[in-house]
Amino acid sequence: MSDGYLVLSGSGEEFPLIPGHTWAIGRGEGCAVHLKSRSVSRFHALIQRRDAGDFYLVDLGSRNGSLVNSRRVSVPVRLKDADRLVFADQELVFHNPGQDQDQPGELKTTTRNRPTSSLDRQSLTTILVVDIRDFTEMAHTLSEALLCETIGTWFLRVGQVAEHWGSWARQYIGDAMMAVWVHENSSAVDEGLGRALRAVCEIDRTTAEVSEILRLPKSMRIGVGVNTGTAILGGTDFTALGDTVNSAFRLEAATKIIGLPVALGERSFRTLGSPEDRFRKCELELKGYEQPTTIWATSFEDLDGLLKTD
Repeated sequence: MSDGYLVLSGSGEEFPLIPGHTWAIGRGEGCAVHLKSRSVSRFHALIQRRDAGDFYLVDLGSRNGSLVNSRRVSVPVRLKDADRLVFADQELVFHNPGQDQDQPGELKTTTRNRPTSSLDRQSLTTILVVDIRDFTEMAHTLSEALLCETIGTWFLRVGQVAEHWGSWARQYIGDAMMAVWVHENSSAVDEGLGRALRAVCEIDRTTAEVSEILRLPKSMRIGVGVNTGTAILGGTDFTALGDTVNSAFRLEAATKIIGLPVALGERSFRTLGSPEDRFRKCELELKGYEQPTTIWATSFEDLDGLLKTD
């Protein structure tokens, strides 16, 4: 397995990408790639090395964005030798001379959930939003080095879980991840939703494992929103837009009020076909919506038990 490294344009400073599987980029003192510019976010981006040895760049919802060869990064992008990376006003060159160059510098992902027709269209989807609870408190408690390692490891692991369960695309926003499942037709919704919910349970277990492996003083907790409906899928950027997406983020935020970590929208719940007594039904006024929204909330344990009985 080859070792990559970054070179800062102008100064020639080198940042080796060894050892490990994730390297934080930002102005925070604990970042492996420490950039001394106020235009760079504290935790701006991550480089991840996957099991196959490929390096990927992940933007963390930074204020001024990340670019690879002048193209803005919205999903993980596979890096090639001599790629030029820009973070706000800082440019670095990625080097990995031993890398196989046959693959294009773009996201490699499973095709089993990829829509077969053209993109930039309305598609039936399930949107999963998972967010780290009390991240601000964590940032004040942990050293920057441990915080960077924690975030990097968590993003890598939960992204792998979502990919394993067939998500069409994943996006990373600050301390949250959005994953998208695309349903080719209405008869396939229950199967796709089932994969998304199994991913939810595995992400919860993975979060606990990361806390234990890194010996965090306090275990990480997460909240999850799951919503099914139509969304606009954006071609080359693998993005999902629309009310279904917005509602998924609102559902995740509502778990803080409800006191249960998993919140499903009405269509997701009805598609699941679960007994109502296995969930708590709530009517909440979500931000941006005039009418109260019906939310079905549950725990990870109850959701896992329910899926095992299917």
